[in-house]
Parts: sequence; C-alpha cells; structure tokens
Amino acid sequence: MDLNEQRARIEAERERVAALAEDFRAEFGQTETDDGAELSDYDQHPADSASDTAEREKDLGILEQLERELLELQAALERIDNGTYGVDENTGKPIDPARLEALPAARTNIER
Repeated sequence: MDLNEQRARIEAERERVAALAEDFRAEFGQTETDDGAELSDYDQHPADSASDTAEREKDLGILEQLERELLELQAALERIDNGTYGVDENTGKPIDPARLEALPAARTNIER
C-alpha cells in the first residue's frame, strides 16, 4: 500500500467533506437569523413552523455526521504520521487493503 497515495486520497476527501460541512454551516447561519420572529410568519399555519423545525433538525444531523467524518479523516492522517495506518486497532493485524480502498479512514477489519 502506497501511504503517499492514501494520504492524498484522505486529504482530498477531507477537503470535500469540509466544503460540504461549510455549506451546511452557511445555510444554518441563514436559517438561524430567520428565527421565526418575523411578523410575516404569524399568519402561517403552525405546521409550517414544524416543517421548518424538522428540516433544521435534519440538516443539523447531517452537519454532525460530516463533522464526525472530518474527525475520522484527521485521525487517519495522524495514523499515517504515527506509522499505525492500516493496522486494526483491536487485533493489531493489517487491515484488508480492499477495505482501506473502500473506506480510507477504517480503524478495524470487518469479520467475515
């Protein structure tokens, strides 16, 4: 396994995920300033507010997942630096290269 190639893949994925997270943060910033206190909202049905809240919760969940993914990608880069990348954290055995190809931030093998 070429660690430089894996580092490049992980860094590219980290950039992609960071951009997605930033887009969600920017969108969230806009919705947070529109806190539902405008007079034009008062004539809307309460279900409209509920839909907005549900949408905001869904977006928050996606943002949290993206942030967890960023942490995992950063941890993978640290494992490359520490010389432990590609080693199962539980067993100490090498992680299947096909698994690392599919999931570059993998910490463990999967049982078959």
